[in-house]
Amino acid sequence: MKWTTINIQSNTRIQFIDITLRISEIIRESGVKSGTCVIFSQHTTAGLTINENADPDVTRDILVSLSRLIPPTGDYRHAEGNSDAHLKASLMGFSLTVPIIDGRLSLGTWQGLYFCEFDGPRNRHVLTGISGV
Repeated sequence: MKWTTINIQSNTRIQFIDITLRISEIIRESGVKSGTCVIFSQHTTAGLTINENADPDVTRDILVSLSRLIPPTGDYRHAEGNSDAHLKASLMGFSLTVPIIDGRLSLGTWQGLYFCEFDGPRNRHVLTGISGV
């Protein structure tokens, strides 16, 4: 498996960043035609998800709903003041696995890959592993 680290700069505390094109470029450069792409967030307050990338209201609705489910302030004991970010990231998850078919991510028509920032703005790192032939 060949691993590549991509840097992601978030601009706000809570933000979805579409990383589909960046991951697609890594796959193209790898030359792999059939295989697997693994994407891993190295942070406990940021996650990853696959969701619709055609209508920006979808990501807005997810962020609003997560903030309603897990408010920024509450009966949290974690001293850093970012407990909500840890909880939201855990719900989203920290890794994705996507098939590579014909040298491309095998995503559905409306699907995109998102880095989910919950404690920004920050400079983040995401590992991308490509394996196959």
